[in-house]
Amino acid sequence: MSTDPSKQSGFFHRPVNSQIDCKNGFSDCVTAFIGFVRITVLEYGMTEIGVAQLAFTKMQGLGNDFMVVDATQKPFDYSVGQIQSWSDRNFGIGFDQLLVVESTDRPQVDFRYRIFNADGSEVQQCGNGARCFARFVFDKGLTDKTEITVETASGIIVLYIEGDGVRVNMGVPNFAPEALPFTAEKQADSYALQVEEQTVMIGAVSMGNPHAVLEVEDIQQASVDVLGPLMESHARFPERVNVGFAQVLSPTEIALRVYERGAAETLACGTGACAAMVVMCLWNKIEDSVTIHLPGGDLLIQWGGQPESPVWMTGPAVSVFEGLIEV
Repeated sequence: MSTDPSKQSGFFHRPVNSQIDCKNGFSDCVTAFIGFVRITVLEYGMTEIGVAQLAFTKMQGLGNDFMVVDATQKPFDYSVGQIQSWSDRNFGIGFDQLLVVESTDRPQVDFRYRIFNADGSEVQQCGNGARCFARFVFDKGLTDKTEITVETASGIIVLYIEGDGVRVNMGVPNFAPEALPFTAEKQADSYALQVEEQTVMIGAVSMGNPHAVLEVEDIQQASVDVLGPLMESHARFPERVNVGFAQVLSPTEIALRVYERGAAETLACGTGACAAMVVMCLWNKIEDSVTIHLPGGDLLIQWGGQPESPVWMTGPAVSVFEGLIEV
C-alpha cells in the first residue's frame, strides 16, 4: 500500500488519460481497500497471480454512471449479491447500472447488450448506457465500426459513433399498455392514476423499458422523492416503472427528472428522455426535435411523431477510469 495519504483514502479514481507508474512491478500499483471489496487500478494490464479478477471500465453519460464489462470471451455469471456489492458507492465501485458486452450468433448483429440495475435486477434497455456501450466497444477495439448493431432484451438498436458523442436509434415507441405492462382498459394518450390521496395524469410508453411521464409546472419543486417510489411500484405497473417528471420550457426544450426503476432518481436517463419527448409530442406540447435538460446535462431527442417513426437520441459518453475487482 502506498504511503501517500491521497492514495490511501477510500477510493482512488484514475482518469483514463492519467498516468500511474507501475513499471517497477505490481506492488507499485495503487490498490484501494473498501470494506471487503478490493479494487486495483489498472496500468500496463497487470494482474495479481492466483487471484480471480474481473476487469471493468467505469463510464458515465451525463452523470448516469456505469460499470462496463467485456464478456465476449467468457460468460458473465455473477450473482445478484455480487452486483449489489459492486454498485455500493461506499464499499464498492458505485454505479447506477452494470453493462455487459456479450457476443451474439444473430446474423447482422455485432454484440449483445445486457443491463443490470444497482439492485441486481436485469432490465431491457438503458439509453445512456447504450451510448457508453458503443463508446466502450469502439475504444476497446472490439469493433472498428462506427455503425454498431446491438441486440438487447427488448430488440435490436443501432448505435452511431459521431466524434465525441454517440447517436442512437432507440427504436419505435410502443404505447400499448401490455407492452409496459400497464393495467388499463384500452390504449389512450393519457391516463388518470390514483396515487394514495391524489390523482395524477400520466402518459405511458415503452422505450424497450416501461415509462410513466407526468407534466409538472416547476421541475425544481416536483415531488420526485415522494411520487417517484409510489409510482414506481404502483399496482397498475406489475413489473414496476420508470417515472419521468417533465416541465415543458418551450416547444423545443424540456426540463426532466427521472426516478428510475431499481435505481431511484438519477442524474440522467436516456430512455426516460425519449419517453418524455414522445409523450409531450403526443400531447401536442412540443416540436419534433427537442433538447432535454437533465440534472446531469443535455440530450437531443428527435421523433417524427408517426407510429412507425423511431426515436433518435444524441449525447455524450465518457470513460472515467479502469480497474480490476476480485471475484
